[in-house]
Amino acid sequence: MLVVEGRTVEIDAHMARLTASLGELFGDEMPAGTREMVELRARDATLARLRLAVAPSGAGDLAAEVVTAEVEPELVFPGWERAAELRSLVVEGGLGAHKWVDRGLLEQAEAGAPPGEVPLLLDSDGAVLETSRANVFAVRDGALTTPPLDGGVLPGIARARTIEIAAALGIEVREREMALADLLDADEVFLTGSVRGIEPVRSLDGAELRADGSLATRIASALRDRWLG
Repeated sequence: MLVVEGRTVEIDAHMARLTASLGELFGDEMPAGTREMVELRARDATLARLRLAVAPSGAGDLAAEVVTAEVEPELVFPGWERAAELRSLVVEGGLGAHKWVDRGLLEQAEAGAPPGEVPLLLDSDGAVLETSRANVFAVRDGALTTPPLDGGVLPGIARARTIEIAAALGIEVREREMALADLLDADEVFLTGSVRGIEPVRSLDGAELRADGSLATRIASALRDRWLG
């Protein structure tokens, strides 16, 4: 989660998603006092990322842990000079609809990618899923396309907000399967995540992508207003 001036951005949505995952995976509820723990840790932060992890404890119940770290301002809604470079990687079935404490697979993927590149996860049939840190959107002919939430993709909070904003702006959104060709042929490609917000993409597997940027900029402006004021 992003923390701005002591305020945890989209805390209700994050807590709701985590609560749903805990119910589905463990048949249990959020540990008592977790939200208060998050708000307390966020209180003194100016600009930070906050990670809330809930996992079974040695006593057999669920325990929560909160970790925060400062964030460089340039990483939040980054400009083209900090645009992401993607490297495709096949992960059969994807990472699923839950955000896992164990990030071993993602860390291996990131370690295997060239320095500075972000892994783009593909299913075994070549379908685009998401990156190791964000959901993926492509812009073509004034419309947005993003992979569907079919169990292999995390239902990102920033993804949901982007779709809401696009609808309010009268921009068509298509949730359908995508291939690498859809990204390579797009007018622009961007990522959505809970810390960086809207993040432009510069290249895919070494191939330069188009950099129209106009539609992503409109959506980023609206999301920035919502998150940062």
